[in-house]
Amino acid sequence: MTPTSDSDNRLPDTADALLAQVPTGLWIGGGPCAASDGAVFDVLNPATGIPLVSVASASVDDAVRAVDSAAAAAAEWEATAPRTRGEILRAAFESIIARRDDFALLMTLEMGKTLAESQGEVTYGAEFFRWFSEEAARINGRVTTAPAGNGQIVVTKEPVGICLAVTPWNFPLAMATRKIGPALAAGCTMIVKPAEDTPLTTMLLAKVLSEAGVPPGVLTVLPTLRAPEVVAALMADERLRKVSFTGSTQVGKILLGQAADNVLRTSMELGGNAPFIVFDDADLDAAVDGAIAAKLRNGGEACTAANRILVQNGVRAEFTERLTERIAATAVGPGWAESSQLGPMINARQRDRIAALVDDAVAQGAKVHTGGDRLPGGGFFYAPTVIDQIAPGSDILVEEIFGPVAAVQGFDTEDDAIRIANDTAYGLAAYFYSTDLARVQRVSRRLQAGLVGVNRGVISDPAAPFGGIKQSGLGSEGGSEGIGEYLNTKYIALPPTQ
Repeated sequence: MTPTSDSDNRLPDTADALLAQVPTGLWIGGGPCAASDGAVFDVLNPATGIPLVSVASASVDDAVRAVDSAAAAAAEWEATAPRTRGEILRAAFESIIARRDDFALLMTLEMGKTLAESQGEVTYGAEFFRWFSEEAARINGRVTTAPAGNGQIVVTKEPVGICLAVTPWNFPLAMATRKIGPALAAGCTMIVKPAEDTPLTTMLLAKVLSEAGVPPGVLTVLPTLRAPEVVAALMADERLRKVSFTGSTQVGKILLGQAADNVLRTSMELGGNAPFIVFDDADLDAAVDGAIAAKLRNGGEACTAANRILVQNGVRAEFTERLTERIAATAVGPGWAESSQLGPMINARQRDRIAALVDDAVAQGAKVHTGGDRLPGGGFFYAPTVIDQIAPGSDILVEEIFGPVAAVQGFDTEDDAIRIANDTAYGLAAYFYSTDLARVQRVSRRLQAGLVGVNRGVISDPAAPFGGIKQSGLGSEGGSEGIGEYLNTKYIALPPTQ
C-alpha cells in the first residue's frame, strides 16, 4: 500500500463553508431544532480523529415530538396526489445532482470514503429518488369478478402509515434515499434515525427535501447518541406502523423483537458473509478486477462486500499473486486527497475489530501476502490486506470483515465451492466468475443469496430489488418491489353490478 503525503491531510478549502450549510439540530416539523435537554455530540472526521461539528442528540421526549409531528402531517400527505409526490421527489433528485460536490465532500468528511467513491454514491443514492418519483404514479390495484359471480373483488393499495428508518453509517446518502424515496412516494410519513457516526449527510438531505417541497412533518431526522432508548420509544408508540433497518443482524433481531409488540411491518437488511467464487475457467483478468471492486468498494465497509474469496485450486496461486499485486499498490490516505484510493475506517473500534480478525487468523497459521497492520497517524487507517492458508473455522471466515481484507480460500470442485459458499448463517450477496454457461445457470440457482453477481463485482441497482435471505434479512428495497414494502393491501367486496 502507498500512503499519501502529509500535505494531503489538510481539509479542503471548501470544507468549512460546506459544514456551515448543514443543519446541526434535530429536524422536526420542517426545520432544525435543539434537543429537548440541549444535548449534543461531536461528529468526528475519521481521517484525522478530530471533530467536524457538534449536532443535537435526540432524547426520548424528542421521539414523542417526532411521532406527533409525523402524525399531524400524515393525512394530508396521504391525500396528496401521487403525481405531486413524485414531482417533489424528482425535484429532490435534481437538487442532489446539482449539489453533487457538496454531498460527496460531506460524505468523505464524515465517513472517510474517497471522493471518487462519494461521487459514485451521489449518483447511486440520488437515483432512488428519481426511480421512486416514477413509481409513485404506478401504485396499482385490481378489479375482478368473483369466480362465483356473486360480486366484485376490488384490491387497493394504501400507505402503511408512519415509518421509522434506522440507517447505517457506511452509505449515509444511499441508505437514506433508498428508504425515504419509497416511503414518501407511497404516501407515508417517515422518521429517520441516522447512524451517530454519519448524521450530517442525512441532515443536508432533509434540508434539500424541504426545499424541494416536502411539507413539514412528512420527514423527521433524529440524530442521537441515545439510540437504544430513542428507537425503543419510537417502536413502542402505537402510531408507528413500520420499521426499516439496515445494519447488523444482532441489532436487527432486537428490533424484530420490539416490532412484534405492536406487530409492525418490517424491512430488515442485515449482515452478510458474501462468497466471491473464481472457477478455473474464469477470465482471470476480469475476476481480479471484480474482486478488487467487490472487496475494496467503500473501503470494504459494505454489506455486499466479498467476505470470502474462494478460488479453484488450479488457478489459486496465480489469482492470489495478481490480487496481491493490485492491493499492495493501493494508495491509502484521507478521502479528499486526489491520490487516495482507500480512506480510513469509520472509527477506531471498527479498525481494531478488523485488526483482531486478521491477528486471530495469523495466530492460527494464515499467511499475510500484503498489509495486515494498522497504519500510523491520527486517523483510523488499516492497510489493504491479502491473506490465505486460513484455518477452517477462523473468525475471519465466519464474521463479516467490513474492511479492506481479502481472505482467500481454495477449493477443488464446483460442489465444494457451493458447500463452502452456503455454509453460513447469512445470505445477502454472492459472486462468481465462470465462462461456462451451463455452470453459470447451475451455480446461480444453487447459491443461497438474495443477490447474485455473475462475472460482476458490483451489482447494486436502484431499479433492482435488494434484500437477503436467512439471517441477512427480510423484504426488498429498490426496484418495483421496494414501494410495496410501504403499502398495505385492502380487499373490498362489492355486490354484483346487476
